[in-house]
Amino acid sequence: MPSLMLFDDGKGLLAPLSDLRPSFGIRTGALSLFHRCSELYGQRPRSVFVPDGNAALTSALYPDINVNTVHDDEPVLLINGRCAVPRSEWMDLAPGEAVADAETGDIVAACVPGRQAPRVVSGGASLRATRSKTRELIYRPWHVRSSRDAAMGLDLELLTRDPNPRTLPGVTAWGPHPISIHPSARVSPTVVLEAEAGPIVIDEDAVVRPGTIIIGPAYVGRHATILERTLIKSWTAIGPYCKVAGEISGTIFQGFANKAHDGHLGDSWVGEWVNLGAGTTNSNLLNTYDQVITRATPTGPNERTGEQFLGAIIGDHVKFAICSRIMTGAVLHTGCMFAQTAPISGCVGAFAWATDAGVRQYRLDKFIEVAKVVMARRKITPSEAYLAKLTALHAQGA
Repeated sequence: MPSLMLFDDGKGLLAPLSDLRPSFGIRTGALSLFHRCSELYGQRPRSVFVPDGNAALTSALYPDINVNTVHDDEPVLLINGRCAVPRSEWMDLAPGEAVADAETGDIVAACVPGRQAPRVVSGGASLRATRSKTRELIYRPWHVRSSRDAAMGLDLELLTRDPNPRTLPGVTAWGPHPISIHPSARVSPTVVLEAEAGPIVIDEDAVVRPGTIIIGPAYVGRHATILERTLIKSWTAIGPYCKVAGEISGTIFQGFANKAHDGHLGDSWVGEWVNLGAGTTNSNLLNTYDQVITRATPTGPNERTGEQFLGAIIGDHVKFAICSRIMTGAVLHTGCMFAQTAPISGCVGAFAWATDAGVRQYRLDKFIEVAKVVMARRKITPSEAYLAKLTALHAQGA
């Protein structure tokens, strides 16, 4: 069996998803590609490749993984970090064989000698590539919504291979699909777990408070807290150390985010260190029931997303004042702060400080001061590489 390598080719317009992590670190379902491949192939990636400008940050995020280094010529299965749903049969690729994306032609997976991996990543290797029948790679922020169901379906299948059913006093659970609750998780009496349409996984040290309803397929990550009377609808993944409440449907939380009050959030992606003020609500469907059209960047063209249900793409460190309203298809880049009475709409650039008086740039020194305070609440100190990346992102928007 070849060893496993992942690579970030830096292609597409994935910001804000990829601003502070490599493409294979984006949570596209219950898991990121990094952890999805570990579960699917039964081995952790041995090495990863990223653009040189992201090497320091990647090393800080994955300190036990080789970054941009190769040690031998043994066969490796190289998988593009923008692939949301890896295939088990890719382990059977012969050396020199590859799978290319149906739409872009970019390499999705390839079996090559380890030392040839950098040439594959740079596009300089000659491979026997077969085009896939469907799009395999994400290349716009809203593709996390497009690939969500397939990615989460695979994740929950992998995570419930050895289900850990528990009979808990006062908890109502039913449905034909597995309900897996980690032994360290705490699920209160009066919680309802409904697995009619898909599995439910409640991970290590998660807390589910009284009155919560969780409808599968759904995932509650490590150390996440689901507050009282929360409604978690299908296709929702709550990442680690999040605290959530209100009504949440079809939304992926990367991790370390707070939505601790009432309000609706649907068909969205939420980055790390986001805080949604009390009553914040989003729209995930146009009044015309039409396909959502939006932009990946503030100055980019309008694009058809192919999605009828699309909420918001919310970058890391975005903050919302109470009762904020987020319109359908909003793309909100890293570090924005919204304290405005008007609805939030369209694509908003990184580090926008938006109030009723207008929009200006969030001061970097103040932003980093707040970020350090927020992260310290979870006992995390940002690395120098992380701070350097934030500084570089801020300079790009200046």
